[in-house]
Amino acid sequence: MTLEERTDVFKALGHPARLKMVDALGAGELCVCDLVKVAGLQWSTVSRHLAILKEAGVVADEKRGKQVFYHLSLCCLAEMNRCLDGKTEGAPAKCGNSDNAVCCTV
Repeated sequence: MTLEERTDVFKALGHPARLKMVDALGAGELCVCDLVKVAGLQWSTVSRHLAILKEAGVVADEKRGKQVFYHLSLCCLAEMNRCLDGKTEGAPAKCGNSDNAVCCTV
């Protein structure tokens, strides 16, 4: 992934509603109707947020009949969110070569 693509991913994650949806999708795929409930927003607003996430490569969709289901394309985001929430198992791992930087256990 290029630097520009990574920038697009972080920009797409830069809204609380999109983060809520990514958190929910970390547990598995959901239909748009479920994501509307998760986000607590109107269908059209959720649809626009999903389009931004999809354009950045964060999520992918699959149409089944009249419903559209979404899942994370970047499954590492679910782990990153758990890390940021402090919900990782075991002791934190050190990041890179720094002795004082701590990140999640991978």
